[in-house]
Amino acid sequence: MSPGPRGALRRLVLAASAAALLLLAACGGGGDGGGGGAPAGSAVGAQYPATVDTQFGPVTIEEPPQRIVALGWSDAETALVLGVQPVGASDWLGFGGTGVGPWSPPYQTPPTILGTTQLDYEAVAALRPDLILDTRSSGDRQRYDTLSRIAPTVGPPPGLAAAYGTTWRQQMDMVSRALGKPDVGAQQIAGLEEKFRATTAANPSFAGRAAGVGAFYGGQWGAYVPGDSRVDVMSELGFRTPPQIEALAPQAAGSFYVQLSGEQVGLLSSDLTVVFPINASADAIRTDPVLSQTPAAQAGHLVVLDDKTTSDAFSSGSVPGTAAALDRAAPLFGQALQR
Repeated sequence: MSPGPRGALRRLVLAASAAALLLLAACGGGGDGGGGGAPAGSAVGAQYPATVDTQFGPVTIEEPPQRIVALGWSDAETALVLGVQPVGASDWLGFGGTGVGPWSPPYQTPPTILGTTQLDYEAVAALRPDLILDTRSSGDRQRYDTLSRIAPTVGPPPGLAAAYGTTWRQQMDMVSRALGKPDVGAQQIAGLEEKFRATTAANPSFAGRAAGVGAFYGGQWGAYVPGDSRVDVMSELGFRTPPQIEALAPQAAGSFYVQLSGEQVGLLSSDLTVVFPINASADAIRTDPVLSQTPAAQAGHLVVLDDKTTSDAFSSGSVPGTAAALDRAAPLFGQALQR
């Protein structure tokens, strides 16, 4: 699909909205960079035409795409695990290199790394994509319209209540359909569901316990609320969201977190408290004068995900990343609850 008139694209680019500070921090930055990719692992031989329902209406992909750009949070690693290699991708978690976690299949040819919230649409157009994946994103209509002028774009799913709230099931289903591999996607979903069942069976102490999840970034605290992928993981493990965090959810106003003041950080204290640093020190979390004195910390029920691979897997919200999180983080949760 043609990128359309240059002047019109420029006008749409200039009108794009700015992103929130926490999201930029959580994404590891929004710049562009990297090398050029080749259309290795395209969707040739898959099922087409393919139609995917999105927040902005159904999107039909008539033919197997050859040049795929994956812009949504974890869309690239979702495509990779389906055997398709994007030519361009966004690095939401600041992995560096090819922009995906170590749990992802490797690229044959490195992709061009594109921005996240601060997206250079002309750089996207320069890659000549015939399909754009943006399934876990802000849900901003202007972003979607701009991308759709470049190539057919699969945006977030219908009925999404919060930005970046696409679940791992929805993401895998949408991406696999767009890539003409719905059966493979269904197998991936079934595999992770079985892994959740095995993990919960091995950890009966998780059932019904309250778990608060937060982050510490540049001196600022945040609590994740229902609809966020990290909270979803805890829920599928049998945990429940603490009532004091549930009460904060209306303040999120369509986002996936609420900011906490230093005095409010004690609200994260629950049967289990899970916190990780973003561009900050793990020691600053452990020694925080408020958090360190909470019942959770005093009982040894505070888990600080100080290993970046573990916290990134926990934050990925993808099928392969969540599988890695179950392997790496679930044992830490179990150990904390045994104290």
